[in-house]
Amino acid sequence: MSEVAFNKRAKFDYDLLESFEGGLVLTGAEVKSMKAGHVQFKGAFLDIRRGELWLKKMFVSPYGPAGVQETYVPDRDRKVLVHKRQLKRLQEKKKTEGLTLIPVSLYVKHNILKLEFAIAKGKKQFEKRETIKKRDVDRQLRTIMKNGRS
Repeated sequence: MSEVAFNKRAKFDYDLLESFEGGLVLTGAEVKSMKAGHVQFKGAFLDIRRGELWLKKMFVSPYGPAGVQETYVPDRDRKVLVHKRQLKRLQEKKKTEGLTLIPVSLYVKHNILKLEFAIAKGKKQFEKRETIKKRDVDRQLRTIMKNGRS
């Protein structure tokens, strides 16, 4: 399992409560572009519409060697494949106020692209500042421990 892309802002902007895995409905050129790492998660989210799960606003650059694709839309909605029972569970959890579905990472599993996404609750500004402070303190402790042992 090799990771192709990772949503850096997911853990900073949200508290990830539970993660899931799903497949994506893609074109051949999109698969090659994604495997090359030409993916941006900025502003991407998942939505349940008419009993199906859709990934919205994920930008996939056009694959250069595929030639000019006149009808290609880089940030089109892409269908996410999950089991019906998982979809029902996601709908129930999403009804809880303040929860959303966020893509976390894109990876290759048995030569197939998979999307890891999570049910998440948005963080407030003061919670983000606490996260930054905790990260800085941990970094300082690591450097002190490293220098103290040398």
